[in-house]
Amino acid sequence: MREFFSRENWLFYLKHPAVRWNVYYILCMTIISLVLAFLFSWEVGLVVLLLAVIGGTVSLRRLRQLVNDTNEYLKRLTYQIKNGQQEALLEMPMGMIMLNAKNEIEWINPYMARYFKLEKVVGKRIASVDSQLAKLIDDGRSHQGAQIVTWRDRQFEFLFQPRYRVAYLLDITKYAAVEQRYRQEQIFLGNIYLDNYDELIQGMSDTDVSNLHNYVTSEISKWASDNHLLMKIIDDDNYLIIGHQSSLAELEKKKFKILDVIRQSTSQRNSPVTLSVGIAYAENDLIKLADTAQNNLDLALGRGGDQVVVRAKDQPARFYGGKTNPMEKRTRVRARMISQALQELINQADQLFVMGHHNPDMDSLGACLGIRRIAEMNGKQCWIVVDDEHQHADIQRLMNEIDNYQTIKDHIITPAEALERATDNSLLVMVDHAKRSITISPELYDQLQNRLVIIDHHRRGEEFPENPLLVYIEPYASSTCELITEMFEYQPREGKGLNKLEATTMLTGIQIDTKSFTKSAGTRTFDAASYLRSAGADGMMIQSFMKEDPQSFMDRNHLISRAIIKDHMAICAGEDDRIYDSVTAAQAADMLLQVEGVEASFVITRRTDDQVGVSARSAGDVNVQIIMEQMGGGGHLANAATQITGQPVDAVRQELIDLLAKTVDNSSQEDEEE
Repeated sequence: MREFFSRENWLFYLKHPAVRWNVYYILCMTIISLVLAFLFSWEVGLVVLLLAVIGGTVSLRRLRQLVNDTNEYLKRLTYQIKNGQQEALLEMPMGMIMLNAKNEIEWINPYMARYFKLEKVVGKRIASVDSQLAKLIDDGRSHQGAQIVTWRDRQFEFLFQPRYRVAYLLDITKYAAVEQRYRQEQIFLGNIYLDNYDELIQGMSDTDVSNLHNYVTSEISKWASDNHLLMKIIDDDNYLIIGHQSSLAELEKKKFKILDVIRQSTSQRNSPVTLSVGIAYAENDLIKLADTAQNNLDLALGRGGDQVVVRAKDQPARFYGGKTNPMEKRTRVRARMISQALQELINQADQLFVMGHHNPDMDSLGACLGIRRIAEMNGKQCWIVVDDEHQHADIQRLMNEIDNYQTIKDHIITPAEALERATDNSLLVMVDHAKRSITISPELYDQLQNRLVIIDHHRRGEEFPENPLLVYIEPYASSTCELITEMFEYQPREGKGLNKLEATTMLTGIQIDTKSFTKSAGTRTFDAASYLRSAGADGMMIQSFMKEDPQSFMDRNHLISRAIIKDHMAICAGEDDRIYDSVTAAQAADMLLQVEGVEASFVITRRTDDQVGVSARSAGDVNVQIIMEQMGGGGHLANAATQITGQPVDAVRQELIDLLAKTVDNSSQEDEEE
């Protein structure tokens, strides 16, 4: 009893909150019970007092025992956890290094010591022990989270905690090897198409056709076998290839030399065949993989053929080949089919809208006038969407001439008016371009993108509408006006044909794009020009449209005077504080090609306060399209351009010079390999 009422005993109860409140509760209830018992009867009070003393003593002793048992359990658990942590640090399959403020090693666990061959490293600076590991730690100080690194020919998941100066290295070499093998063994699928096979075999004997087909098939089969690919013949001009990702990496490294082999060997046989290849990868669904491969083949063909497009779904495309000018292989059958398909779409629409690209040229606006006339011949209204800003001198002269043709003038509207007139059943025709980013009215495109027709003579790029109703892209044509001129032959005869202004504008577009019929002009080009001339095209009016503004003439010559010629390439950059017209820059690039020894020309000028443009031209040996695509633009092999936002002219010039140097180096390496 004396122990129960001792000062130390009560201090023990009172210093534990959980116990203290239980003691208070028991005392309060006991006192209340005693008071009530004694008020009732002193005999009952004594009995209650005796029971309270006995019960309180037992309860408090049990509480004390419970607290002691709990504390003992926690002590044992703490010891086990601490001992387990020490064992884990010593035995866990992860390297640990602890540094001090001087970058000296304070401690490493036994697993990490194996990489130092049990050498004594504690107390030494990490840089003197292993410079590569020291660099990883320095890089890890600014890196959030774990990263995959290579150290001592093995791969690790590396994490450094600057706060505690502790580095963790988890060896994942085995798992990285499994992942790499998985990626290498992923399937890719490709479609190979002989671009001009149908045209070549026309007029050939059966024996020559068989020999040509057998030779091409044999070369492709040998190439597939050498690169561990499965090749199957789908049709006379279509093949299927299947392989692993590792084989695709090797093919890309070799830049698909099969293109050059087939082109050069068949040219020696006087039957030049070119290949277009679309390859898709990184997709587990074979149906989606096949669809992507076909889309990539369509992109290769739309860019002119003789090239390979490698792309995973929703990823940027990689292009190989495209070193030659596209061979003319259009047929009038295709022109008739496109014309009939367009006629059906026109008849289904309530009205048409046609628009070209920003800063329209004669080919763009001439194509718009041609489409308007075709729509009128089919009894439909067609509105030409034109932006009055940034018009070149020749376009301004054309617009002044249109004032004399009230019917045409009434059908020329602004982008804002087009948005007001457009309905869900309207048809939008984009001519001389296929990119939303350079169209006159992106808002109109967004509204009618599901009712879209594209007619263009530029190579198809990555930025291409998803679901156009009709696509007529022919990189083999000289101009869009040439393509549209061919359609008039298949329009209703009762409709009124081209008038003098329309024919003149379209012929001007052809003449400008062909540099007066000296470039990219085939037999079909002269046929189209002959048709337009017979329709009333006026040569004197063409000369009037093509007259140059005196200021543009002086600006062009000023740009040419700033040109620097190196490695058969001319680079000209205008002043950063002076804005040049895009047509002036293009004309300067064309004229630089006339200089002896110049195979490619590049003119860099400021177009707006925030935009710098590059006009690129080639005599044929240099593919300026690929160069411009790497700078975000596009075009033809011999005629391309790009626009760059937010950079000064000098920065764009230096970027182009670096890119050209890299291109020259790659070409030299390819020549050495060959």
